[in-house]
Amino acid sequence: MSRLDTTFDKLKVERRKALMPYLPLGYPTLETSCQLIRAAAEAGADVIELGVPFSDPLADGPVIQHATHVALQNGITLAKCFEFAREAREWGVTIPLVLMGYYNPLLDFGLEVCARAAQASGVDGFIVPDMPPEEASALDAACRAYDLDLIFLAAPTSTQERLRIIADATRGFLYLVSVTGVTGARDQVAAGLGEFVGRVRAITSKPICVGFGIASVESARDVADVADGVIVGSALVSRIGNDNAVKAARTFISELRSGIDANSACA
Repeated sequence: MSRLDTTFDKLKVERRKALMPYLPLGYPTLETSCQLIRAAAEAGADVIELGVPFSDPLADGPVIQHATHVALQNGITLAKCFEFAREAREWGVTIPLVLMGYYNPLLDFGLEVCARAAQASGVDGFIVPDMPPEEASALDAACRAYDLDLIFLAAPTSTQERLRIIADATRGFLYLVSVTGVTGARDQVAAGLGEFVGRVRAITSKPICVGFGIASVESARDVADVADGVIVGSALVSRIGNDNAVKAARTFISELRSGIDANSACA
């Protein structure tokens, strides 16, 4: 059983919802990356998505695009991403760490080498937004060889047949994109989210986590009403682009944690 499986099983028993912040590694500086991982874990994150910056982040909106650009200017590499994960483990971070990034850097690194490095550094899996299940056989094989989860994304426009394919392929959890379009904070949660989650629950018992567009404690609560996990990216990234990055991350994640837990307690 993977660390993600154990985490979601525990949360289910506790009747709690997973909080999953996204941190682009190398932003705002290389020096703060590991501090941010530690702060997120201490503030109440259940899983942390570690963003691997890429020069063509096609699924990302302006906030994460900017962070990616800064991180690349700072000299971030995939090898450094593994180093940050390893350092976080040495600092005592025990929750699941999942690398989220595009396929080209992984392919260039070498899929088998990449999976081996991920396992050695304490990474638990990968989310690859531009990798559909039909094209993922080589990466999937490398991940399975090193006991890593490979997590796939599903969109609101996906048919039931398509959702079944994605749900069958994913391990750890299923990542639902709440809206069509790129990442970025929205004023409110998509009106059809509950129906979308319901369609997915009809075909799988795997944990369902929702990302894209979650901007506030209120929208996080709305997502937690229907999903098993809440993924917060741009709203967090927009708060850490300053000299008080670690404090800002800790404060916002603590607020999200308290809001989600209070919502669960009232359910």
